[in-house]
Amino acid sequence: MAKVISRNDERIRRHKRVRAKISGTKGCPRLNVFRSNKNIHAQIVDDVKGVTLVATSSVAMKIANGGNVEAAKTVGSEIGKMAKAKKIKKVVFDRGGYIYHGRVKAFAEAVRAEGLEF
Repeated sequence: MAKVISRNDERIRRHKRVRAKISGTKGCPRLNVFRSNKNIHAQIVDDVKGVTLVATSSVAMKIANGGNVEAAKTVGSEIGKMAKAKKIKKVVFDRGGYIYHGRVKAFAEAVRAEGLEF
């Protein structure tokens, strides 16, 4: 009998493959995004030290419907502002195995609009 592989298992495999190639440093940390059905989470990580520099989510921002494109834009602009305050200008984008579409794309464009480069 064949083993059933879920969509999330496939996403995790893609994410592991990407993480083998992408790593955040102090000069250019990693911007990680995670989306669930109800919320979106983002953090900027220095992988060398293993430290989260900046983090926010639709839960932390108390957005009523955190699972839509508008919430992704709001969280993206907020993490962009937080990164500016910490003097982070350049990051590598880790889309977490998700396709660059919809909420992930809206999030990334909002971060770019705040001045972060990736």
